[in-house]
Amino acid sequence: MGALDGLLVIAIEQAVAAPLCTVRLADAGARVIKIERAGGETARHYDDAVKGTSAYFAWLNRGKESAVLDLKASEDRTLLDAMLAQADVLVQNLAPGALDRLGLTAEVLTERFPKLIAVSIVGYGQDTPYADMKAYDMLVQAEAGLSAVTGTADMPSKVGVSAADIATGSSAHAAILEALIARGNTGQGEIIEIAMFDCVAEWMAVPLLHFEHQGIETGRYGLSHASIYPYRPFACQDATLIIAVQTNKEWHRFCEVVVMRPDLFADTKFNTNARRVANRDQLDAALEPVFAALTFEEAVARCQAAGIAWARYRSVAELPTHPGLRRMDVMLPDGQQVTVPRAAGRRDDLVSGPLPALGAQTEAIRREFDPDQKVEE
Repeated sequence: MGALDGLLVIAIEQAVAAPLCTVRLADAGARVIKIERAGGETARHYDDAVKGTSAYFAWLNRGKESAVLDLKASEDRTLLDAMLAQADVLVQNLAPGALDRLGLTAEVLTERFPKLIAVSIVGYGQDTPYADMKAYDMLVQAEAGLSAVTGTADMPSKVGVSAADIATGSSAHAAILEALIARGNTGQGEIIEIAMFDCVAEWMAVPLLHFEHQGIETGRYGLSHASIYPYRPFACQDATLIIAVQTNKEWHRFCEVVVMRPDLFADTKFNTNARRVANRDQLDAALEPVFAALTFEEAVARCQAAGIAWARYRSVAELPTHPGLRRMDVMLPDGQQVTVPRAAGRRDDLVSGPLPALGAQTEAIRREFDPDQKVEE
């Protein structure tokens, strides 16, 4: 039994943001009907890396049903209305205005389906001049300034995974849960807009506040932290160690135990985090040779003794065997089994439904929701 057993979710979705939201609902027991166009949604065709299935699709669509509908055709629009009449949640990330053009404006949804929680995932707030802009993950990262603080001094970069989409899907999931709680108190649904740009702009709050209040434009420091020091990688003899020092007490222990340089702690150029950040080049010159002379295990032993947080820089090739990686089974449409990283917060006994083959439930859904079909039966 899941917390959302009995909940019906209609998902007119594609790619990452909306499917991430709805797969979390499916994991919690909701019934998610994924409406796809003929040929299937975008993510089905990104690649065929997972035994013939797209890695993106394999990640985000377990436990859903698939119905192929043409929502521009009157018969299928009527079917959609019948589904919405029974649904608890609608999640859609069509192009801006597409739902309105189907006749499902916010006003219509509120009037015809008063208990429905309708979530529209868009690129930019629909009350802004960017309302009609196409918005893909990397484009939003660039527009919101995330790329400006990511990368090296010489080269800005995007985050290496779909950060804007993931932030948006997670925010939509949280908004739906809040709306369900509110509906339990009021009996009323809600119309919700989740903009990708808003999600990333919120993540950019600290660089924004630093700029607006101090005139400081956050730089790019690769694997080093822009405003906390030392919080960066150091090359040891045989591997790369990343350490994080966040308080002056930790800085004291770091100087005494890890690098054995009490003079650095005594130096007034380094006695606050702000001063360490301002003089990071001098500290780099002092600290890098210490770690270069140590093996990774020797450096870790010193960090452990001093109570300093550390990590090992790992490649993607090392992730499958990481001792902290927890996994879950997923069945592909053809019955083959694969594993994916287990969704955060889920128990280890979570049993997910299979990935749906394109249109696998179309006819069953027509029979279930089509009023004319029910009369014939």
